[in-house]
Amino acid sequence: MDNTTGLRENKKLRTRRQLAATALELFLERGFDAVSVADVAAAAEVSKPTLFRYFPSKEDLVLDRFADHQDEAARIVRDRSPGRKPVGAVHEHFVAALGERDPITGLCDHPDVLAFQRLLYSTAGLQTRIAHYSAREVELLAAVLEAESVPPLTARLASHHLVATRQELGRTNWRRIEAGQSADEAHPAAVADADRAFGMLAGGLDGALPIRAT
Repeated sequence: MDNTTGLRENKKLRTRRQLAATALELFLERGFDAVSVADVAAAAEVSKPTLFRYFPSKEDLVLDRFADHQDEAARIVRDRSPGRKPVGAVHEHFVAALGERDPITGLCDHPDVLAFQRLLYSTAGLQTRIAHYSAREVELLAAVLEAESVPPLTARLASHHLVATRQELGRTNWRRIEAGQSADEAHPAAVADADRAFGMLAGGLDGALPIRAT
């Protein structure tokens, strides 16, 4: 990549982040349904066609950050240590993320994160659109399992279960924080839930999924 290309890509990234930040500020202030794409474009001082070059839909202005996590489960399984089962690897990673108060686990009480999650879980259009990101997450994880000679149907079923479990644990943790618990107060129950949920999966999936070879 030459300097010109690098500068151009950096400019695109800055513009993308500016658009997403401007949109989120408006959505949090007025509500998602009360803000139009034209409102976001005007506030960011760009045209609507320019905005749509970066974000194909209004919902993607909010959910774009989920794109960074779409391949997370796939990476965890692909890069797991020798001798590890996929369920155990995802379980271990999730518990570690709980300890770090990673927003993706729902166990984060930072005001900005709470405001974002409140918007996400209270807006039907965003909940519908997030299914698109979840489907992609399942596809990527299933591809990793198939590469380890797991039959396609088994790979997809296992991927659906793992992705859904991570998401439901995140929603449960967010409900605890929304109900008034701090992240520190909710942490023990969150870990217990994760242990129980992934333990249930391990009992059913581990017999069908491979141990990582050395």
